[in-house]
Amino acid sequence: MGHSHQKGWVVARGKKWYGYFRRTVMDVASNEIKTKIVPVVLGAQSQMTKFKAHEALEREIAKLTGQSNGNRIVNDGSVTFGWFVRNRFFPLKEAQWKEETAKVKQRLIENDLVEEFEEVPLENFDKFTLQVHLNKLAKTRSRDRVLQMRAYLRDIFAEAADQDFLSKDPARKVRVPAQLRDTDRTTLTWDQLRKVLSELSPRDRLLLELDMTNALRPSELFALRWKCFSAEECTIAIQETVYKGKIRPWGKTRRSLATVPIPAQLSEDLAAWKLRCPDPSMEAFIFPSQSGSFLDATNFRHRVLRKLERDLGLPKLTFQVIRRTTATLAQKLGTVKDVQGLLRHSRAATTTDIYMQEIPESVRATVNSIHRKLKSEASSRPPDARVGSIQPRKPARLRRPSLGKESSRSRFFRRESGRNFAHRSAHLDRFATKLLPTSRYENPATR
Repeated sequence: MGHSHQKGWVVARGKKWYGYFRRTVMDVASNEIKTKIVPVVLGAQSQMTKFKAHEALEREIAKLTGQSNGNRIVNDGSVTFGWFVRNRFFPLKEAQWKEETAKVKQRLIENDLVEEFEEVPLENFDKFTLQVHLNKLAKTRSRDRVLQMRAYLRDIFAEAADQDFLSKDPARKVRVPAQLRDTDRTTLTWDQLRKVLSELSPRDRLLLELDMTNALRPSELFALRWKCFSAEECTIAIQETVYKGKIRPWGKTRRSLATVPIPAQLSEDLAAWKLRCPDPSMEAFIFPSQSGSFLDATNFRHRVLRKLERDLGLPKLTFQVIRRTTATLAQKLGTVKDVQGLLRHSRAATTTDIYMQEIPESVRATVNSIHRKLKSEASSRPPDARVGSIQPRKPARLRRPSLGKESSRSRFFRRESGRNFAHRSAHLDRFATKLLPTSRYENPATR
């Protein structure tokens, strides 16, 4: 018969020890604290005493609850992944995500994570299950999408551990798959940009010329009003953005809303367009739709940009490609900080690592310049000093004879040295005569 203990109790049944302990959990349906009895198989009676069985039970309690104390109140880990994401994760993130951004992120999480693990209890997850799913996403999703899903997985399970639904975070060590799909790095040339502008109507040409010059985001470009334009100062103030059919008083980053300079010629063209546009009032949009509202970026992309892409045979033409092209071509016209200011990025690494791409012609020109510099340095040296030429050997420096009187001690050592040298030389001659055949040792001049 089992005995009740503070840390559970142990029962001998058959040939094994069985342990039981009470676990206090939060019933998420009724939001009430309940107690349930958890059974654990401890091992064979022939291999452990009752005292050892109690120790094994204590270890199991610590493994399942995160503490050896059975008085801890924890939430029920049997709730499903879908329930936790919708009822515990999304409500917390609403304070951090903006309204339109939250809709996009929730849709991505629903499609890539919740749809796969809708009915799986939280306590059934482990690192292997999550890593396999992330590897599968890497085969069909873009690199940025996979990185986002990994970040969301880690946030979701970290939150589950913080809220005591789990004692251990299974997503803590989930890694980014090594094989990811290549990120789109398409850029255009100056000639291709000029061809695009030559095929447009006056309004669309002016719109894209402003976008190509200042690398504006479409959400900023279509939200411009005439009150933002200053012909005298040649500037445009970005004060709001449009996204998903709504006007927002904020931008993508803290540096998005700013006053940007525009060229004088472009300022004159905007002033001329103001005289011809349907509504030149201060609150009117600079590039309005037929109804007088702001243009829809998706509609403009399908109606104008994709048509130009097909007609001109361009690899790709989107607002993102135009912005990346402007950053890439501008790297030869200014410094990295200049391009960062043009794109209004918070970090220079975003400008250099994501937007600025290498220009093959520029790389080849750099290689040729290095080689020309190398050859010019080699040709400027005298012929004998060039790499690979044989240098004449300098004659050995002769020791200057001493003008002082030679001492008797010096004369003695000089004579002895000469006798020893002559003696050794004669000894070597005799040795060579015996060792080598006479025909090989004879002096050729005496034959």
